[in-house]
Amino acid sequence: MQAPEHDGSATSILRPIGYQSGSCGYCQDKHSSQRIPNTRANYYAATDSLDPSHYQALVDRGWRRSGTLLYKPDQWRSCCPHYTIRLPAAQLKASKDQRQAVNRWNRYVIGEDYAKEAARLHPKPKEREKNEGFNLLRTVHESERGRLREPPPPAHHFEVSLEPDDFTEEKFTLYANYQEHVHHDPPDKIVRSGFRRFLCDSPLRRRTRLLKPDSGAEAEGDPGEDRKEQKLGSYHQLYRLDGRLIALGVLDLLPHCVSGVYFLYHSDFEKWSFGKLSALREAALAVEGGYQWYYMGYYIHECVKMRYKGDYKPQMVLDPESYEWVSLDGEFRDALDQRKYTRKRKRVELGNEDAEREMNRTTEEKANRQDTNELEDEQAVQEGTRAENDLYTIPDSETAADTGLSLLELGMPGVMTAEEVESQIDLDRMKIKVRNRQVNTEDIISWGQGSIEDAQSIKGVVAEFAACVGPQLAGEVVLKFGR
Repeated sequence: MQAPEHDGSATSILRPIGYQSGSCGYCQDKHSSQRIPNTRANYYAATDSLDPSHYQALVDRGWRRSGTLLYKPDQWRSCCPHYTIRLPAAQLKASKDQRQAVNRWNRYVIGEDYAKEAARLHPKPKEREKNEGFNLLRTVHESERGRLREPPPPAHHFEVSLEPDDFTEEKFTLYANYQEHVHHDPPDKIVRSGFRRFLCDSPLRRRTRLLKPDSGAEAEGDPGEDRKEQKLGSYHQLYRLDGRLIALGVLDLLPHCVSGVYFLYHSDFEKWSFGKLSALREAALAVEGGYQWYYMGYYIHECVKMRYKGDYKPQMVLDPESYEWVSLDGEFRDALDQRKYTRKRKRVELGNEDAEREMNRTTEEKANRQDTNELEDEQAVQEGTRAENDLYTIPDSETAADTGLSLLELGMPGVMTAEEVESQIDLDRMKIKVRNRQVNTEDIISWGQGSIEDAQSIKGVVAEFAACVGPQLAGEVVLKFGR
């Protein structure tokens, strides 16, 4: 996993909260008659100051944020495991219905009269028209104001802009309409403070960096070279039709990706498939801005309404334990159909000498070797089934949370073991903020009390946090306790 770049002054302050369980908002009661309870479980932390490079590293270990709250799901003990999903933005292959959605919107914006008159006044060369396929960047901008050739005037003026994620009454009015008419929230539950906390005033600090021309890498070399300035931090992408705010995308712009946080639109435009329009436009923003990837949040295979993310191809999902990226299609998707929790099975590649010996084996030897491989595969499947059955013998999320069992003992996927923490992380030298001073953990008076597996001690709390964020961030971020 490639570590995101950050400047030497980058500082993130995180407050460990711990492991908690609760009801799942995606499943509702669909598991009520099954053995698997309708619950979710996460490890939580909070932050008021987070550098985009540090959040990139967290996302690439399965974390997400909701406002200032950061969380890492426990796939073992959740009724619907969450898998981080991403696609290489420049390789997006739009499906027929995705292309139709953006083309239909473009036709609505420009209008039939404009289309006919523009075809007469500004005809395309026949050879160009014949060879033109779907071009993501050209198509998503096709109907925007300033991109259309005039005269004649289009039926509507459509504009899309990017601005800081600050609160405005105009944005809140749009949010209130969306929550009430699309999500059917009671009006008295839709409040400004909730909108501000959830989708504005992000803890991600906005900054810029310079990129080499036509590159997603951080700029080096001659400062006089022509470079692109890349935005980092949280932004709102605003969609305006004839001056009216009709849709809003909440985006985190990180060193390697555009990460979609939330998207909302006015109910007047519900028929225009704005979910598809926004996904294509956010992928286009990643390409244009020099971000390699477009992250769509979590892929939840158990939840039908969340499977649409797999329709944007080619998609990759993050293996919850190895933190390798694997293709969603093929074996991994098939495995998700068969069992609730899936991770990539490791295979050892043959070296050159082994490969040569394999070629020289007799037919009988190869047949015996094939039988052995099939037996090993069957054993691996059985082990996976036993591991899944263990869900009913190891502590469930509520028991784990209520008893205060340490995550180092719990076996949460992707969390380092006690042995790994002790060998890979210098817990004594982790940074901690005490009042207005920054010190090392070893400077705390009570640091020597308790063990790393004692979830009630400060050492145990720090160890849990380190095990969840990994060695890189454990050595870089600053911990804070209390408000």
